[in-house]
Amino acid sequence: MKILILIAAFFSIALIGNSQVMTPELLWQLNRVKPVGISDDGRQLIFKVDRYDISSNSKSTRIFQVPIEGGEAIEMEDYTNIFTDPKLSPDGTYKIEPENVKVIPVSGKDYYPDLKKSNVYIYDNLMYRHWDEWEDGEFSHLFLRNLKSGEEIDIMKGEPNDCPMKPFGGEEDFIWNNEGTKILYVTKKAFGKEYAISTNTDIYAYDLTSKSTINLTSENQGYDNHPAFSSDGTLAWLQMDEPGYEADKNDIIISRDDEHINLTGHWDGTVEEFHWSLDGKNIYFTAATGGTIQLFAVNVPKKGQPKIKQITDGQFDVTGIIGESKNQIFVTRTDMNHATEIYSTDVKSGGMMQISHANDSIYEKINLSKLERRMTTTTDGKKMVTWVIYPPEFDPSKKYPALLYCEGGPQSPLTQFYSFRWNFQLMAAHGYIVIAPNRRGMPGHGVEWNEQISGDWGGQNIQDYLSAIDEISQESFVNNNHLGAVGASYGGFSVFTLAGVHENRFKTFIAHDGVFNTRSMYGTTEELFFVNKDFGGPYWENQESKSYNEYNPITMVNKWDTPILIFQGGKDYRVPIGQGLEAFQAAQLRGLKSKLLYFPEENHWIQSAQNGIIWQKEFFKWLEETLN
Repeated sequence: MKILILIAAFFSIALIGNSQVMTPELLWQLNRVKPVGISDDGRQLIFKVDRYDISSNSKSTRIFQVPIEGGEAIEMEDYTNIFTDPKLSPDGTYKIEPENVKVIPVSGKDYYPDLKKSNVYIYDNLMYRHWDEWEDGEFSHLFLRNLKSGEEIDIMKGEPNDCPMKPFGGEEDFIWNNEGTKILYVTKKAFGKEYAISTNTDIYAYDLTSKSTINLTSENQGYDNHPAFSSDGTLAWLQMDEPGYEADKNDIIISRDDEHINLTGHWDGTVEEFHWSLDGKNIYFTAATGGTIQLFAVNVPKKGQPKIKQITDGQFDVTGIIGESKNQIFVTRTDMNHATEIYSTDVKSGGMMQISHANDSIYEKINLSKLERRMTTTTDGKKMVTWVIYPPEFDPSKKYPALLYCEGGPQSPLTQFYSFRWNFQLMAAHGYIVIAPNRRGMPGHGVEWNEQISGDWGGQNIQDYLSAIDEISQESFVNNNHLGAVGASYGGFSVFTLAGVHENRFKTFIAHDGVFNTRSMYGTTEELFFVNKDFGGPYWENQESKSYNEYNPITMVNKWDTPILIFQGGKDYRVPIGQGLEAFQAAQLRGLKSKLLYFPEENHWIQSAQNGIIWQKEFFKWLEETLN
């Protein structure tokens, strides 16, 4: 039975003109569902819906609740009366509040208080900028506030460390224990150069009585994060073992009787996120598998090897776990034709029912793409999952231009995700066949497949791309004279590399914030542990490394002969601005048709509505000029 959601005009979006396919404007008008959680009484599911207004370049948010068994969603002003603030202690006496604290001097005014109009930054260590912000000497600390007495304590004691962790950490980085006697929090107790080269985050426990802090994960030198307690007080968290490796196998660890037990170490996969079952006997988790992300469960045995069970299966991604109630697990789900919605999942059967319907009225009126999962044979004889997205009302008797999509990461999964920028539904709606291969380096196909790409950026995975485009090109409905390659980040690196090795396969290229010069990338990126692992260390210590020579796109520019469009964010400090500028300058001096779109206020992504619309319009304008 279809569940009606009556949210008045907020969910009512008219189609652009008489269009029956996705458009850039319509894509940005989709409602974006973000779950909050399940109410304390277990009866209501609370979620937020973000809506972007293109004309004002702004975002509005509304809150809704819907019965967990399905039904009418009702807009609400506030949910604090039915949903306990996780920052509050169990007895309501204390509250944890993150607050920025000035810890170290950085600005000219810090050093020279009489020169207040100066705007200089002074650094004597690394990590002087991170993701899209310059270091200003302030760090996010956790303050424990007594709501009765008003007393407050900086439990991080003025140290130059952050919690939540920057740049993407949130409230999952700090929790109360069940008794309300301790605060567990995640931070990296390193600073400057040590911070830049290390992935060693740890879980710390602050004791309210003794006001002392201990490191619970000191034996592990990789990532430890996302702590969570079961109903019986068992602590679990996510862990990566290898120091300096941000894409290592991610496992679920529990602490029992002072012993740390790896529940998923025997399993050939990597965990995305997890959630305790209500009875504490199982842990639900999501993980990439076979080109999708699915829901799994692992039991927590008192002895013996844990058993892992896959709960869901289908051509979709389970993108998040909200909670459990009445033998149902509530999750968020997407596929390449549909943005995020909330679903309930039967624990035993894996059957799913849609709970939120924020965009049904739109999808019901547009033609959707046909999606196909193929197995491509690679040059070394392996079978590779490849997604093919066909235009709406695809006619196999016709010929279509095709786009090779190059995923970033490099070790991020290429699954049934729904992007508001790299949107396959939108590309297909413009008449392009999109082929998206799960090349080497992607999770979901075993740890060996995932790890192969480190140190081999321009090697086997580039051949995997060529295998995918060559296979689809054999189809009678593909126009071999109208092929393009597009991608961002590592996908942008792939585009720059393919431009030098494609041997006339492609007629156009599009790269967004891609790595163009591995030497200058090493010299200007911020998290050095990433390039230390993937490039094999500094270029001055590895003069013969393929990463800085044979696999460096700058060494292939003499073979560039194809039009190229380059996007670059001004606040992208992961793949800094010089990468895009160098590539554009090379293309211009080679006499190639080329264009640069510079977004001064955007980081590695495009996040504002109007910039997003321009990005899409220029993307398809370029394809129209160079591919059709």
